[in-house]
Amino acid sequence: MGNSLKTMQTAEGAVWATDLAVPTSFDNDVAARTAAASGVALCDRSHWGRLRVNGDDRLRFLHNQTTNQLQSIAPGQGCDTVFVNSTGRTLDLVTAYIEDDSVLLLVSPGQAPVLSAWMDRYIFFADKVTLADETDTTVALTLLGPESLPLLTGLGITDLEQALPASHWPVTLGGVRAHLAVGSGLAQPGFTLMAEAAAGADLWQALLTAGATPLGEQVWQELRVRQGRPLPGAELTEDYNPLEAALWQAISFEKGCYIGQETIARLQTYQGVKQQLWGLRLTALAAPGTPILLDEQKVGILTSCIETPAEILGLGYIRTKAGGEGLTVAIAEHPAAVVAIAFATRGYLEA
Repeated sequence: MGNSLKTMQTAEGAVWATDLAVPTSFDNDVAARTAAASGVALCDRSHWGRLRVNGDDRLRFLHNQTTNQLQSIAPGQGCDTVFVNSTGRTLDLVTAYIEDDSVLLLVSPGQAPVLSAWMDRYIFFADKVTLADETDTTVALTLLGPESLPLLTGLGITDLEQALPASHWPVTLGGVRAHLAVGSGLAQPGFTLMAEAAAGADLWQALLTAGATPLGEQVWQELRVRQGRPLPGAELTEDYNPLEAALWQAISFEKGCYIGQETIARLQTYQGVKQQLWGLRLTALAAPGTPILLDEQKVGILTSCIETPAEILGLGYIRTKAGGEGLTVAIAEHPAAVVAIAFATRGYLEA
């Protein structure tokens, strides 16, 4: 992230954590929650990684590396897809933006070097594929909320109503050249803009001037736990596969072979998903890793937990046979309700 953007955010009341490159709050969390729900909020996601895959074999290579169908996607379109290991366990959920001569991957915080090293292992001598990490040279800013589209329309961006999820194109806002993509990274309306780091402050200011309310990482985490967006190190680990993580929308069951495909196809064919990710409404804070109990028997594990002014929210994996939404469980000797999560898709499990 460019220093000018950080300077501007600090002047606007940004609160910083020593281990985070984006603001945790703007001392306006109540207003930010309201804006995300009924207006338009602006969130700095520059700490998310941006990897560019170049070369003539880029689509074939990524098609063989991840769960979704990439080879049939035209430039200007995109999709969510999951990197998995050879046994089908999750590495990261990423958004792939297909461009004329490259593919831009928006990856989870801290995962750019991990995925870059992972992909590099599978680039062989004859492959026409190169990787570039653009995280430090670019910014990513996300508009959240139902008024995001009117805000952009007011800035001269047209034809947004018909745009497909993850579609993307170049725009100019406030004199800044940026790349605009449909999608907020959450299960709610929004758009993500990516630009050169040096232009980050000007782009941020243009969006605030147009009416967006700044939103910090604390509220973003509340939204992602409430909606069930899984992240590496919590819900996406080598303990779970993408079907268990309720990421069926990011998987193609018709495409050819890819790393981990055999395991995932077998789970889908034989309906073998033994645990699923669910939301939790807790009555007391608990640490990730705490067992989830039903009738004093362990049926799952807590993966995320966050306290909001109104309630305590969590995410956790629960055995399919134990049940799901509507179940009452115990976490750290306190009752908790199992609730639906908007980000989830569950394939045959939703039938």
